[in-house]
Amino acid sequence: MTGNLRGIAAMLIAVVAFAAMDAILKLLTVHYAPMQIGAMRGAASLPFVVGAVLAFGSLRDLKPVRWGLHLVRGGLAVVMLAGFIYAVKVLSLADAYAIFFVAPLLVTAFAATILKEHVDWQRWTAIGVGLLGVLVLLRPMGQNLSLIGAAGAFVSAVAYALAGVSVRVMTKTETTASMVFWFLVLLTLFCAVLALPDWVPIRREDWPWLAALGVSGGLGQHFVTEAFRHGQASVVAPFEYTALLWGITIDWLFWSVLPGSGLFLGGSIIIGAGLYLIWRERQLHLETAARLEAAGTPPYAQRIASSMLKEAGAGAPPETRRFPGMPAGGCPCG
Repeated sequence: MTGNLRGIAAMLIAVVAFAAMDAILKLLTVHYAPMQIGAMRGAASLPFVVGAVLAFGSLRDLKPVRWGLHLVRGGLAVVMLAGFIYAVKVLSLADAYAIFFVAPLLVTAFAATILKEHVDWQRWTAIGVGLLGVLVLLRPMGQNLSLIGAAGAFVSAVAYALAGVSVRVMTKTETTASMVFWFLVLLTLFCAVLALPDWVPIRREDWPWLAALGVSGGLGQHFVTEAFRHGQASVVAPFEYTALLWGITIDWLFWSVLPGSGLFLGGSIIIGAGLYLIWRERQLHLETAARLEAAGTPPYAQRIASSMLKEAGAGAPPETRRFPGMPAGGCPCG
């Protein structure tokens, strides 16, 4: 099996794992408040992260350098997860996914406005079209789609994008293991403190669901990492959008909910804008590489320049710039 095929297969498995995890989150919203679910979600993932560090690295990898940025990411994690959990509580999974798919577009927009990265008019147009898709998604379903739930999904996407941009700075001093570990620790602590006044005992029958939450999240993160390890980002990233199909399927099988008419039109616009953004950034990377080759730049210098472009975000699809510990499939809960 070629690298790209292995990457695609791994991405498809990751999307299934994260969709299962999101379905469990939706089930838990019946009995627990969003903040308590956020605390349980973070705690369920920590054993898998620590186990991976012990198996493949060293505890020294967990040492933080820039505590301030870790705390900012922890705060963004609370907003992100709380918004998404509330969204899936009142919306179908498919509706929440479709709105959250705007997150990769926001990553590019925030990279331009906050990090001052160059974004050409074609990519700004794609961002605008994607946001228009959110409005299209909302308008035809005005009576069926909770505007508060939709706002939760959108706020979650904004927090995801801001956290993604923060990691562009943190990767200069922090290890991946450190960012994932402290992200989950701070998420768990912040959510637990906020949930404490309304905390309810965990029901005995829900402990297996919490275990499944940790397993599905761990599997999803493993396979999304494998996807980008073996395949080209521009090839495997579009398969994240298959999450929408799983969302529709799970909604139908477990909650007997079918998508509204606006989902297909609005979701198609948002996904189309995201796919164009991936294609456009890939083209920019290829054009830059071609100019370097035409100018007679030595191969080793071309590789250095290519690496610098990727670090700056000029040649990497927006989905590949997600911060470590975040899932495929548009969901911020991995």
